[in-house]
Amino acid sequence: MKITDKLLLTPNDLKPSFPDWIVKGVLNPGAIRLPSNKIMLFVRVAEQYHLHKGKLLRCPVITAEKGYKTRTENIKKTDIARKENNVVFLKNGSCRLTTFSHFRKIIMNENGFDIEHIGENPVFTGTATEGQYGVEDSRITKTKGKYLLTYVAVSLNEGVSTSLAVSRDLVHWKRKGIIFREQNKDVVIFPEKIKGKYVALHRPEGFFSFSKPSIWISYSPDLVYWGREKSIIQPRPNSWEQERIGSGAPPIKTNKGWLEIYHGVRQKGHKKIYSAGAILLDLKNPEKILARSPINKPLFAPTEKHEKKGFISNVVFPTGAIMDLNKKDLLVYLGGADSVISVKKLRLKDILNHMEHY
Repeated sequence: MKITDKLLLTPNDLKPSFPDWIVKGVLNPGAIRLPSNKIMLFVRVAEQYHLHKGKLLRCPVITAEKGYKTRTENIKKTDIARKENNVVFLKNGSCRLTTFSHFRKIIMNENGFDIEHIGENPVFTGTATEGQYGVEDSRITKTKGKYLLTYVAVSLNEGVSTSLAVSRDLVHWKRKGIIFREQNKDVVIFPEKIKGKYVALHRPEGFFSFSKPSIWISYSPDLVYWGREKSIIQPRPNSWEQERIGSGAPPIKTNKGWLEIYHGVRQKGHKKIYSAGAILLDLKNPEKILARSPINKPLFAPTEKHEKKGFISNVVFPTGAIMDLNKKDLLVYLGGADSVISVKKLRLKDILNHMEHY
């Protein structure tokens, strides 16, 4: 399968929000084609205080309902039990983040490979009552004249939950609040109703491990209240996705079925490897799997230098998929190594041929 890859953004391409901060990562973009045929990316920018002085760790917290105003939680290093990447686990049982994420706009030209504009300022952040510790991993769906933005909000009381915002112009957003509560991520909404209901894929996690984290489906009459939930896609043992799976980009409608680009994780020694796969779901019954990436062959794995080494190495994490204007190719936007953003172009026919039919 021929895959064309291009590195689009690195932390060095963006300015920090404040003089004493640094950009640690730009990753996991939501993607949508604009009426002009250009493509807008809603990219996650992860920032951090430049220095953690002395015996204190400084963790930023949003303090305003509007604007981008923060304060710091100063944590004594003697209160820290352990660290995992950007997560600090405290001896009292709670945890905090050392990085702080928001969204910025990136405008691509019509071919989806060339950047025309890099936004220098945050356009969507947490607030004092939601996402005080940041917002992460946007996904954007267009349905009947409005845009649906799902995102992870990391909050003081609600933890890691998924919220929804709605817009008609991709500028002004009306926040609808939490739609999938802690801990639930990787929420993607289908671009049209099925049998009169909105449909979403999501990935809940519990405190007890009866099974590996899997992709669930849920239905809603109004985008706010969701139900009829069930797990429909599970990780497969002894595969590239054996540890966990999660939705990637919002599903794309094809004449063969709903095409979902997703991610899967396997453990190799002491390291985890995030790869991408494809699933084809029935157009009328999205709970029915028609085809799927083979158990021994993902759609693509981390092979590029910017995917193999970074803040979290060996990661490809697809969050946006846009049909090329030629209607033959698929543009997949993804985070690499939790540090950078790239795009991959794949022939739609090759993706469909890659999958094994159920």
